[in-house]
Amino acid sequence: MSSVTIKDVARLAGVSPSTVSRVISNHPKISPATKKKVREAMEALGYHPNIMAQSLVSKNTQTLGLVLPHSAEKIFVNPFFSEVLRGMLAYANIKQYDILMSSANNPKEEIEAVTRMVLGRRIDGIILMAPRQKDPIVEKLLEYQFPFVLLGRSMEHDHVLSVNNDNIKAAYDITNHLIKQGHKRIGFVSGPPDLVVSIDRLEGYKKALLEAGLPVHPDWIIGEDVLQGNAFHALTMIMNSPEPPTAFVVTDDVVAFGLIRELYAAGFHVPQDVSIVSFNNIVLSELSNPPITTVDIGIYHLGYLTVQHLIRKLSGEEIEKPQMIVPHRLIIRESSMKLQ
Repeated sequence: MSSVTIKDVARLAGVSPSTVSRVISNHPKISPATKKKVREAMEALGYHPNIMAQSLVSKNTQTLGLVLPHSAEKIFVNPFFSEVLRGMLAYANIKQYDILMSSANNPKEEIEAVTRMVLGRRIDGIILMAPRQKDPIVEKLLEYQFPFVLLGRSMEHDHVLSVNNDNIKAAYDITNHLIKQGHKRIGFVSGPPDLVVSIDRLEGYKKALLEAGLPVHPDWIIGEDVLQGNAFHALTMIMNSPEPPTAFVVTDDVVAFGLIRELYAAGFHVPQDVSIVSFNNIVLSELSNPPITTVDIGIYHLGYLTVQHLIRKLSGEEIEKPQMIVPHRLIIRESSMKLQ
């Protein structure tokens, strides 16, 4: 039995072979009705396009590159990444794109991975997660003039495609929640200091304190590594000071789990002795003890819209607003309470 060809599909659908080719490449100028008719014909005949041959002609691979911010071992410990990836894959599947993931242990390896993907013509566009201040990968992609989208934002380039939360406002809102509960001594546990998301959330936290006339204590702004190794003593020193914080804003739910554990180990109870609020609203935040007050940032939608934004660009669509903002909302649970 001979294999099914594009001409066979075109004959059944009542269109030209070139139209079938455009439908396969998801050309934006083909009407939805025509796309539906051609895809039904493809399904009826059992036709599957030769993606490799198609890419040689069209120079499209139907593949997106995803640059992960750390080594894979660290990434998939945090449910944030599996949920955002679920959103990415959902939209990529709708548009019949594959996602090629690359992880590295340091910025140098990240640059090398991006260079291999771009110069090797293995992908049509790149998704960059957790961009840093003065990010070398952003600069390299701009140099290559290669399509990419940020899950996050660039501090230096406001014209690049990005999908993000308003992290300054989100941190401002969750800090204000504590202030309204009567807390005046509020600490902050940050993520990696060079990440734009960490910088934005720290700014929102400070803004809320200053507007309320409350002091910003530099000693109460600590990195997430405070929960690792010998750095635990920094937390105990803060909590054993004459006037310790009565609450902490934590930049990530998983880090909040560790902070609660270490506070319990040091003899402090949450929220009776110290309130904890966090970000992301991963599934486990509701199941922790106590359930964590957190900012729902719409993780799945961040991933879904990031891929949608990039594919729209690759399809030749005019993007009027390159920076897309996903709304956030506060989820109030038992880890924070009104100061007695």
